Amino acid sequence: MWTVEAIGETAGRVWEFLNQHGRCSLNAVKLGVPAPKSLVDMAVGWLAHEGKIDLSQEQRSIRVWIKQD
Repeated sequence: MWTVEAIGETAGRVWEFLNQHGRCSLNAVKLGVPAPKSLVDMAVGWLAHEGKIDLSQEQRSIRVWIKQD
């Protein structure tokens, strides 16, 4: 079981990855962030819930990017 702290730290890593790489597939984020895939999924959910990122379904992949204010 993951702790809230681990999810929050991974959310920071996800945000940094997206900040560096821009709009990416969710799979690219999972491969690029050094954390278990399930933890990355939770971190993406955290960021989406906080309104920090957007997601969209594009053909067979999910794309994710940082929201612009």
